[in-house]
Amino acid sequence: MHFPMKLSLLQVLAPLIALVSIGFSPVAAGVAPFWPQFHGPKGDNLSPDTRLLRKWPEAGPKLLWTAEGLGEGYASVSIGGGRIYTAGDLDKLNVITAMDMDGQVKWRFENGLSWQGSVPGARGTPAVAGGRVYHENAHGSVVCLDAKTGHRIWGRSLAQEFGGRPGGYGYGESLVVYGGRVICCPGGDTAMVALDTKTGKTVWKSPSAGEQAGYVTPLMVQYRGLRMILTMSEKSLIGVKADTGDLLWRFEHYNPSYVANCVMPIYHEGHIYISYGYGKGSVLLKIKASGKTVSVEPVWRTENLDNRHGGVVLLNGFLYGASQWTNKGRWACLEWETGRLRYAEPGVGEGSLTCAEGMLYTLSEQRKVGLVKATPTGHELISQFDLPEGGGGSTWAHPVVCGGRLYVRQGDRLYAYNLRAK
Repeated sequence: MHFPMKLSLLQVLAPLIALVSIGFSPVAAGVAPFWPQFHGPKGDNLSPDTRLLRKWPEAGPKLLWTAEGLGEGYASVSIGGGRIYTAGDLDKLNVITAMDMDGQVKWRFENGLSWQGSVPGARGTPAVAGGRVYHENAHGSVVCLDAKTGHRIWGRSLAQEFGGRPGGYGYGESLVVYGGRVICCPGGDTAMVALDTKTGKTVWKSPSAGEQAGYVTPLMVQYRGLRMILTMSEKSLIGVKADTGDLLWRFEHYNPSYVANCVMPIYHEGHIYISYGYGKGSVLLKIKASGKTVSVEPVWRTENLDNRHGGVVLLNGFLYGASQWTNKGRWACLEWETGRLRYAEPGVGEGSLTCAEGMLYTLSEQRKVGLVKATPTGHELISQFDLPEGGGGSTWAHPVVCGGRLYVRQGDRLYAYNLRAK
Protein backbone atom coordinates (compact mmCIF):
# COMPACT_ATOMS: atom_id res chain seq x y z
CA MET A 1 0.00 0.00 0.00
CA HIS A 2 1.28 3.49 -0.83
CA PHE A 3 0.60 6.67 1.07
CA PRO A 4 0.89 9.91 -0.96
CA MET A 5 1.78 12.94 1.18
CA LYS A 6 -1.26 14.90 2.34
CA LEU A 7 -1.26 18.62 2.88
CA SER A 8 -2.69 18.27 6.36
CA LEU A 9 0.16 16.01 7.41
CA LEU A 10 2.70 18.43 5.98
CA GLN A 11 1.14 21.18 8.02
CA VAL A 12 1.37 19.06 11.14
CA LEU A 13 4.99 18.07 10.47
CA ALA A 14 6.24 21.47 9.39
CA PRO A 15 6.83 22.74 12.95
CA LEU A 16 8.95 19.66 13.62
CA ILE A 17 11.46 20.63 10.96
CA ALA A 18 13.92 23.07 12.41
CA LEU A 19 17.02 24.36 10.70
CA VAL A 20 19.78 25.91 12.77
CA SER A 21 22.29 27.74 10.57
CA ILE A 22 25.69 28.11 12.16
CA GLY A 23 28.22 29.95 10.04
CA PHE A 24 26.72 28.70 6.78
CA SER A 25 29.26 28.32 3.99
CA PRO A 26 27.87 27.58 0.51
CA VAL A 27 29.18 24.77 -1.67
CA ALA A 28 31.91 26.04 -4.01
CA ALA A 29 30.58 27.50 -7.26
CA GLY A 30 30.70 25.11 -10.18
CA VAL A 31 30.98 22.05 -7.96
CA ALA A 32 28.11 19.60 -8.01
CA PRO A 33 28.21 17.33 -4.95
CA PHE A 34 27.43 13.78 -6.05
CA TRP A 35 26.82 10.81 -3.75
CA PRO A 36 23.88 9.18 -5.54
CA GLN A 37 23.40 6.07 -3.40
CA PHE A 38 24.55 4.26 -0.29
CA HIS A 39 28.38 4.14 -0.23
CA GLY A 40 28.66 6.45 -3.22
CA PRO A 41 28.83 6.19 -7.02
CA LYS A 42 30.93 3.01 -7.08
CA GLY A 43 29.62 1.41 -3.90
CA ASP A 44 33.13 1.41 -2.42
CA ASN A 45 32.55 4.14 0.20
CA LEU A 46 35.56 6.12 -1.09
CA SER A 47 34.91 9.82 -1.56
CA PRO A 48 36.69 11.65 -4.41
CA ASP A 49 36.83 14.88 -2.37
CA THR A 50 40.17 16.69 -2.08
CA ARG A 51 41.57 19.77 -0.31
CA LEU A 52 40.04 18.74 2.99
CA LEU A 53 41.18 19.56 6.51
CA ARG A 54 44.02 17.30 7.67
CA LYS A 55 43.34 18.19 11.30
CA TRP A 56 40.27 19.53 13.06
CA PRO A 57 39.91 22.21 15.73
CA GLU A 58 39.50 20.83 19.24
CA ALA A 59 35.71 21.20 19.05
CA GLY A 60 35.62 19.60 15.59
CA PRO A 61 35.08 21.07 12.11
CA LYS A 62 32.63 23.93 11.74
CA LEU A 63 28.99 22.89 12.03
CA LEU A 64 27.19 24.53 9.10
CA TRP A 65 23.65 23.50 9.90
CA THR A 66 21.46 20.97 11.66
CA ALA A 67 18.23 19.63 10.15
CA GLU A 68 15.79 18.23 12.72
CA GLY A 69 12.53 16.32 12.56
CA LEU A 70 13.61 13.87 9.85
CA GLY A 71 12.20 10.88 11.70
CA GLU A 72 13.89 8.09 13.59
CA GLY A 73 16.17 5.60 11.94
CA TYR A 74 19.53 4.72 10.49
CA ALA A 75 19.29 5.81 6.86
CA SER A 76 22.29 7.72 5.57
CA VAL A 77 22.10 10.40 2.85
CA SER A 78 22.35 10.48 -0.93
CA ILE A 79 23.17 13.66 -2.83
CA GLY A 80 22.54 14.70 -6.42
CA GLY A 81 21.11 17.55 -8.47
CA GLY A 82 21.61 20.01 -5.64
CA ARG A 83 19.45 18.00 -3.24
CA ILE A 84 20.06 15.84 -0.18
CA TYR A 85 17.82 12.81 0.38
CA THR A 86 17.23 10.64 3.43
CA ALA A 87 14.44 8.71 5.13
CA GLY A 88 13.04 8.42 8.63
CA ASP A 89 10.11 6.98 10.56
CA LEU A 90 7.67 9.56 11.88
CA ASP A 91 5.14 7.88 14.17
CA LYS A 92 3.38 5.29 12.01
CA LEU A 93 4.79 6.40 8.65
CA ASN A 94 8.05 6.01 6.76
CA VAL A 95 8.89 9.40 5.24
CA ILE A 96 11.39 10.30 2.51
CA THR A 97 12.74 13.85 2.82
CA ALA A 98 14.41 15.99 0.16
CA MET A 99 16.45 19.02 1.27
CA ASP A 100 18.42 21.67 -0.55
CA MET A 101 22.13 22.09 0.16
CA ASP A 102 21.29 24.49 3.01
CA GLY A 103 19.32 21.75 4.77
CA GLN A 104 15.93 23.29 4.01
CA VAL A 105 13.15 20.78 3.35
CA LYS A 106 11.85 20.90 -0.23
CA TRP A 107 9.39 18.03 -0.17
CA ARG A 108 8.39 14.91 1.76
CA PHE A 109 6.74 11.65 0.75
CA GLU A 110 5.19 8.88 2.83
CA ASN A 111 6.47 5.49 1.73
CA GLY A 112 4.14 3.24 3.66
CA LEU A 113 4.31 2.29 7.31
CA SER A 114 7.17 2.80 9.71
CA TRP A 115 9.08 -0.16 11.15
CA GLN A 116 7.83 -1.01 14.64
CA GLY A 117 9.49 -4.43 14.91
CA SER A 118 12.93 -5.27 16.30
CA VAL A 119 15.10 -2.13 16.47
CA PRO A 120 12.50 0.43 15.28
CA GLY A 121 13.46 3.06 12.73
CA ALA A 122 14.02 3.62 9.01
CA ARG A 123 16.70 1.55 7.26
CA GLY A 124 17.24 2.14 3.55
CA THR A 125 18.99 5.18 2.08
CA PRO A 126 17.31 6.65 -1.04
CA ALA A 127 19.10 6.48 -4.40
CA VAL A 128 18.97 9.32 -6.94
CA ALA A 129 19.49 8.88 -10.69
CA GLY A 130 18.17 10.51 -13.86
CA GLY A 131 16.01 13.05 -12.07
CA ARG A 132 14.30 10.39 -9.99
CA VAL A 133 14.57 9.10 -6.43
CA TYR A 134 14.21 5.43 -5.52
CA HIS A 135 13.56 4.07 -2.04
CA GLU A 136 12.67 0.84 -0.27
CA ASN A 137 11.15 0.83 3.19
CA ALA A 138 11.56 -1.83 5.87
CA HIS A 139 8.40 -3.63 4.69
CA GLY A 140 9.63 -3.93 1.09
CA SER A 141 7.66 -1.06 -0.45
CA VAL A 142 9.71 0.23 -3.39
CA VAL A 143 8.83 3.64 -4.85
CA CYS A 144 10.10 5.86 -7.66
CA LEU A 145 9.61 9.60 -7.17
CA ASP A 146 10.26 12.72 -9.19
CA ALA A 147 13.42 14.20 -7.66
CA LYS A 148 12.22 17.81 -7.92
CA THR A 149 8.66 17.45 -6.69
CA GLY A 150 8.47 14.17 -4.77
CA HIS A 151 5.57 13.07 -6.99
CA ARG A 152 5.13 9.28 -7.07
CA ILE A 153 5.81 7.75 -10.51
CA TRP A 154 5.56 4.03 -9.73
CA GLY A 155 5.76 1.53 -6.89
CA ARG A 156 6.19 -2.20 -6.23
CA SER A 157 5.93 -4.52 -3.23
CA LEU A 158 8.76 -7.03 -2.73
CA ALA A 159 6.77 -9.13 -0.29
CA GLN A 160 3.46 -9.24 -2.14
CA GLU A 161 4.68 -9.39 -5.76
CA PHE A 162 7.85 -11.49 -5.48
CA GLY A 163 7.16 -13.74 -2.49
CA GLY A 164 9.78 -11.79 -0.58
CA ARG A 165 10.83 -12.75 2.95
CA PRO A 166 12.88 -10.25 4.95
CA GLY A 167 14.82 -11.13 8.07
CA GLY A 168 13.60 -10.37 11.57
CA TYR A 169 14.72 -6.74 11.32
CA GLY A 170 12.76 -6.04 8.14
CA TYR A 171 14.29 -5.03 4.82
CA GLY A 172 17.57 -3.21 5.45
CA GLU A 173 19.13 -2.82 2.00
CA SER A 174 19.40 0.45 0.11
CA LEU A 175 18.36 0.45 -3.53
CA VAL A 176 21.01 0.86 -6.24
CA VAL A 177 20.62 1.89 -9.88
CA TYR A 178 22.73 0.44 -12.69
CA GLY A 179 22.16 0.80 -16.44
CA GLY A 180 18.52 1.78 -16.28
CA ARG A 181 17.66 -0.86 -13.69
CA VAL A 182 16.83 -0.68 -10.01
CA ILE A 183 18.28 -3.65 -8.12
CA CYS A 184 16.59 -5.03 -5.01
CA CYS A 185 16.59 -8.31 -3.09
CA PRO A 186 13.21 -9.68 -1.94
CA GLY A 187 14.57 -12.92 -0.43
CA GLY A 188 12.34 -15.95 -0.04
CA ASP A 189 10.94 -16.93 -3.45
CA THR A 190 13.14 -14.42 -5.31
CA ALA A 191 16.78 -13.79 -4.46
CA MET A 192 17.11 -10.61 -6.53
CA VAL A 193 15.06 -8.58 -9.00
CA ALA A 194 15.83 -5.87 -11.57
CA LEU A 195 13.15 -3.25 -12.22
CA ASP A 196 13.04 -0.81 -15.11
CA THR A 197 13.87 2.64 -13.76
CA LYS A 198 11.27 4.39 -15.94
CA THR A 199 8.28 2.08 -15.55
CA GLY A 200 9.01 -0.15 -12.57
CA LYS A 201 8.32 -3.24 -14.69
CA THR A 202 10.25 -6.42 -13.97
CA VAL A 203 13.27 -6.84 -16.27
CA TRP A 204 14.34 -10.12 -14.66
CA LYS A 205 14.08 -11.94 -11.39
CA SER A 206 16.39 -14.52 -9.87
CA PRO A 207 15.33 -17.88 -8.54
CA SER A 208 15.28 -18.37 -4.79
CA ALA A 209 18.57 -18.74 -2.92
CA GLY A 210 16.66 -20.72 -0.31
CA GLU A 211 17.01 -17.96 2.27
CA GLN A 212 15.45 -14.80 3.60
CA ALA A 213 16.90 -11.48 2.51
CA GLY A 214 19.95 -10.11 4.26
CA TYR A 215 20.49 -6.45 5.17
CA VAL A 216 23.10 -5.66 2.53
CA THR A 217 23.04 -3.20 -0.37
CA PRO A 218 23.83 -4.93 -3.72
CA LEU A 219 27.11 -4.25 -5.55
CA MET A 220 27.69 -4.39 -9.32
CA VAL A 221 31.07 -5.81 -10.41
CA GLN A 222 32.69 -6.99 -13.63
CA TYR A 223 35.02 -9.98 -13.99
CA ARG A 224 36.51 -10.87 -17.39
CA GLY A 225 33.63 -9.22 -19.20
CA LEU A 226 30.96 -10.85 -17.03
CA ARG A 227 28.79 -8.38 -15.13
CA MET A 228 27.64 -9.67 -11.78
CA ILE A 229 25.68 -8.32 -8.84
CA LEU A 230 26.81 -9.35 -5.37
CA THR A 231 24.90 -9.26 -2.13
CA MET A 232 24.62 -11.06 1.19
CA SER A 233 21.39 -12.94 1.73
CA GLU A 234 20.40 -14.21 5.17
CA LYS A 235 23.32 -16.65 5.43
CA SER A 236 25.34 -16.38 2.24
CA LEU A 237 27.14 -14.36 -0.36
CA ILE A 238 25.33 -14.76 -3.66
CA GLY A 239 26.43 -13.80 -7.15
CA VAL A 240 23.82 -13.01 -9.81
CA LYS A 241 24.36 -12.48 -13.54
CA ALA A 242 23.53 -8.84 -14.12
CA ASP A 243 22.05 -9.28 -17.61
CA THR A 244 19.70 -12.18 -16.87
CA GLY A 245 19.34 -12.63 -13.11
CA ASP A 246 20.79 -16.16 -13.21
CA LEU A 247 22.04 -17.26 -9.81
CA LEU A 248 25.76 -18.02 -10.27
CA TRP A 249 26.82 -19.18 -6.81
CA ARG A 250 26.02 -19.20 -3.11
CA PHE A 251 28.74 -19.18 -0.42
CA GLU A 252 27.64 -19.56 3.21
CA HIS A 253 29.07 -17.19 5.80
CA TYR A 254 27.15 -16.56 9.02
CA ASN A 255 26.94 -17.26 12.75
CA PRO A 256 23.89 -19.48 13.47
CA SER A 257 23.52 -17.92 16.93
CA TYR A 258 23.20 -14.37 15.52
CA VAL A 259 21.89 -14.43 11.95
CA ALA A 260 22.31 -10.90 10.54
CA ASN A 261 24.41 -10.33 7.40
CA CYS A 262 24.81 -6.54 7.22
CA VAL A 263 28.18 -5.76 5.57
CA MET A 264 28.54 -4.91 1.87
CA PRO A 265 31.03 -7.07 -0.04
CA ILE A 266 34.18 -5.49 -1.46
CA TYR A 267 35.38 -6.45 -4.94
CA HIS A 268 38.92 -6.00 -6.27
CA GLU A 269 40.74 -7.69 -9.15
CA GLY A 270 38.76 -10.92 -9.25
CA HIS A 271 38.46 -11.26 -5.48
CA ILE A 272 35.55 -10.64 -3.09
CA TYR A 273 35.86 -9.76 0.57
CA ILE A 274 33.02 -10.41 3.04
CA SER A 275 32.74 -9.90 6.78
CA TYR A 276 30.34 -10.88 9.54
CA GLY A 277 30.14 -9.91 13.21
CA TYR A 278 29.75 -11.95 16.39
CA GLY A 279 33.18 -13.59 16.05
CA LYS A 280 32.60 -15.07 12.58
CA GLY A 281 35.12 -12.78 10.91
CA SER A 282 36.27 -12.23 7.34
CA VAL A 283 36.89 -14.25 4.19
CA LEU A 284 38.61 -13.35 0.93
CA LEU A 285 37.23 -15.28 -2.03
CA LYS A 286 38.65 -15.78 -5.50
CA ILE A 287 36.27 -15.89 -8.45
CA LYS A 288 36.69 -18.91 -10.73
CA ALA A 289 35.13 -19.11 -14.19
CA SER A 290 35.04 -22.16 -16.44
CA GLY A 291 32.79 -21.86 -19.48
CA LYS A 292 29.37 -20.81 -18.21
CA THR A 293 30.13 -21.95 -14.65
CA VAL A 294 31.21 -19.31 -12.15
CA SER A 295 32.14 -20.11 -8.55
CA VAL A 296 34.20 -18.77 -5.66
CA GLU A 297 36.79 -20.37 -3.41
CA PRO A 298 38.38 -19.07 -0.17
CA VAL A 299 41.86 -17.56 -0.26
CA TRP A 300 42.08 -16.78 3.45
CA ARG A 301 39.91 -16.55 6.56
CA THR A 302 40.37 -14.64 9.80
CA GLU A 303 38.35 -13.80 12.89
CA ASN A 304 40.38 -10.63 13.46
CA LEU A 305 37.94 -8.37 11.60
CA ASP A 306 34.40 -9.42 12.46
CA ASN A 307 32.54 -6.34 11.33
CA ARG A 308 28.91 -6.20 12.44
CA HIS A 309 27.30 -3.43 10.37
CA GLY A 310 29.63 -0.41 10.29
CA GLY A 311 31.25 -1.39 7.00
CA VAL A 312 34.81 -2.00 5.81
CA VAL A 313 36.82 -0.02 3.25
CA LEU A 314 39.72 -1.09 1.03
CA LEU A 315 42.48 1.43 0.41
CA ASN A 316 45.93 0.83 -1.08
CA GLY A 317 45.94 -2.88 -0.35
CA PHE A 318 44.60 -2.71 3.21
CA LEU A 319 41.18 -3.25 4.79
CA TYR A 320 39.93 -0.99 7.57
CA GLY A 321 36.92 -1.50 9.83
CA ALA A 322 35.75 -2.12 13.38
CA SER A 323 36.07 -5.62 14.83
CA GLN A 324 33.06 -6.34 17.02
CA TRP A 325 33.69 -9.38 19.25
CA THR A 326 37.12 -10.71 18.40
CA ASN A 327 38.91 -7.44 19.13
CA LYS A 328 36.23 -5.97 21.40
CA GLY A 329 35.12 -3.12 19.17
CA ARG A 330 38.63 -1.99 18.20
CA TRP A 331 39.45 -0.62 14.76
CA ALA A 332 41.38 -3.21 12.78
CA CYS A 333 43.54 -3.22 9.67
CA LEU A 334 44.12 -6.34 7.53
CA GLU A 335 46.33 -6.98 4.55
CA TRP A 336 44.12 -7.57 1.50
CA GLU A 337 46.27 -10.31 -0.01
CA THR A 338 46.96 -12.35 3.15
CA GLY A 339 44.41 -11.39 5.80
CA ARG A 340 47.25 -10.67 8.21
CA LEU A 341 46.27 -8.38 11.09
CA ARG A 342 48.31 -5.18 11.09
CA TYR A 343 46.68 -3.55 14.12
CA ALA A 344 43.59 -3.49 16.36
CA GLU A 345 43.27 -0.27 18.36
CA PRO A 346 40.43 1.51 20.23
CA GLY A 347 40.05 4.77 18.29
CA VAL A 348 36.66 6.38 18.95
CA GLY A 349 35.02 3.02 19.60
CA GLU A 350 33.17 0.50 17.42
CA GLY A 351 31.17 2.04 14.61
CA SER A 352 30.98 2.97 10.93
CA LEU A 353 33.31 4.84 8.58
CA THR A 354 33.93 6.44 5.23
CA CYS A 355 37.15 7.47 3.50
CA ALA A 356 38.41 10.56 1.65
CA GLU A 357 41.84 11.81 0.60
CA GLY A 358 43.66 9.01 2.43
CA MET A 359 41.83 9.66 5.71
CA LEU A 360 39.30 7.56 7.57
CA TYR A 361 36.26 9.30 9.03
CA THR A 362 35.18 7.06 11.88
CA LEU A 363 31.87 7.34 13.73
CA SER A 364 31.33 5.44 16.95
CA GLU A 365 27.93 4.10 17.94
CA GLN A 366 27.94 6.67 20.75
CA ARG A 367 28.29 10.03 18.90
CA LYS A 368 32.10 10.24 18.69
CA VAL A 369 33.65 11.24 15.36
CA GLY A 370 37.31 10.61 14.52
CA LEU A 371 39.78 11.59 11.81
CA VAL A 372 42.32 8.82 11.23
CA LYS A 373 45.24 8.55 8.84
CA ALA A 374 44.71 5.45 6.71
CA THR A 375 47.99 3.63 7.25
CA PRO A 376 48.71 0.01 8.25
CA THR A 377 51.34 1.11 10.76
CA GLY A 378 48.74 2.03 13.40
CA HIS A 379 45.40 3.69 14.08
CA GLU A 380 46.59 7.30 14.18
CA LEU A 381 43.64 9.23 15.62
CA ILE A 382 44.50 12.79 14.59
CA SER A 383 41.32 14.57 15.71
CA GLN A 384 38.00 13.75 17.35
CA PHE A 385 34.83 15.43 18.59
CA ASP A 386 31.37 14.54 19.90
CA LEU A 387 28.12 15.20 18.07
CA PRO A 388 25.75 17.61 19.83
CA GLU A 389 23.57 16.06 22.47
CA GLY A 390 19.89 15.42 21.87
CA GLY A 391 19.95 13.45 18.62
CA GLY A 392 18.80 10.28 20.33
CA GLY A 393 19.62 6.65 19.66
CA SER A 394 22.76 4.91 18.46
CA THR A 395 24.77 6.54 15.66
CA TRP A 396 24.54 3.64 13.22
CA ALA A 397 23.94 5.59 10.00
CA HIS A 398 27.12 5.59 7.91
CA PRO A 399 28.80 9.01 7.56
CA VAL A 400 29.22 10.67 4.16
CA VAL A 401 31.96 13.00 2.88
CA CYS A 402 30.77 14.86 -0.21
CA GLY A 403 31.24 18.35 -1.63
CA GLY A 404 33.67 19.36 1.10
CA ARG A 405 31.25 18.44 3.84
CA LEU A 406 30.81 15.70 6.41
CA TYR A 407 27.22 14.53 6.86
CA VAL A 408 26.34 12.63 10.02
CA ARG A 409 22.87 11.33 10.89
CA GLN A 410 21.64 10.57 14.41
CA GLY A 411 18.01 9.81 15.12
CA ASP A 412 15.86 12.52 13.57
CA ARG A 413 18.80 14.89 13.00
CA LEU A 414 21.28 15.46 10.19
CA TYR A 415 24.45 17.43 10.85
CA ALA A 416 26.50 19.09 8.08
CA TYR A 417 30.13 20.03 8.85
CA ASN A 418 32.55 22.07 6.74
CA LEU A 419 35.69 20.07 5.87
CA ARG A 420 37.23 22.49 3.39
CA ALA A 421 40.83 23.49 4.07
CA LYS A 422 41.46 27.22 3.79
